[in-house]
Amino acid sequence: MYTFLKLMVLTSLLLQGACTSKKKPLDTSADSNTSILVGSGKHGSWQTSATRKQIVDLALSEWQYFGRQVVKLKGSEESIPHVGKWEDDGGPYTARVNTYWRSVGKPNLDGNDCRQPWSAAFVSWVMTNAGVSESSFPAAEAHWTYLRHIIDQSNESYAGLVAHKPSTYKPMPGDLICATRGHGGFTPSLESEPEAVLQEHTRLHCDIVVEQTATQLGVVGGNVRNSVSKTLLDLNVNGTLQPTEQRPWFVVIENKL
Repeated sequence: MYTFLKLMVLTSLLLQGACTSKKKPLDTSADSNTSILVGSGKHGSWQTSATRKQIVDLALSEWQYFGRQVVKLKGSEESIPHVGKWEDDGGPYTARVNTYWRSVGKPNLDGNDCRQPWSAAFVSWVMTNAGVSESSFPAAEAHWTYLRHIIDQSNESYAGLVAHKPSTYKPMPGDLICATRGHGGFTPSLESEPEAVLQEHTRLHCDIVVEQTATQLGVVGGNVRNSVSKTLLDLNVNGTLQPTEQRPWFVVIENKL
């Protein structure tokens, strides 16, 4: 009966995006330290820069602060093998979400404001604290705001952040990957132009790539299952993203800074 109740709570969590007063499921992974590693903990083969490294380091630091929650995506299946701290757990965690909100000019919001998605505020906080300029990445409370700016500048020779269709670019640590949300049944074509998708969809989510192997990505995002979570997802055979109904990826932002 106890195992059944735990499964029921976890199922309820997967069906909602806001925080909840229900008790969190226990960490059922046999070894949480090994469950969060990709490629033996290495980033794989990629060219780094000081800015890329700072973005990755900050994202991973915040993930560790929130207890290293892990979300695994396998096709249409989702699991949470390691549960961390949540936005409404009070104390430092609720206050930490306020820090992200402050970076986008919303000082009155914190982790208790469960109906206010804070994933864009999280990405904005990381990018700003990594030293990315406002001209390259304008901090914003909504992903579409900074994505519009990046897409509009992508063809300019000075662009430090460049938008790509998921079918044409292999994500690397320090890049961003973005998906639409809130539109059940929508999976963008691999050849969809990011600008065209952005014109139709403003409810979005972006994650920061922190780990890369030939077959899998590790990405960190805020407001993912009520926490700063690392999501593990499989790549196509050619190393590019696989958009699904669950995660309709439509653009990869290459970090050339």
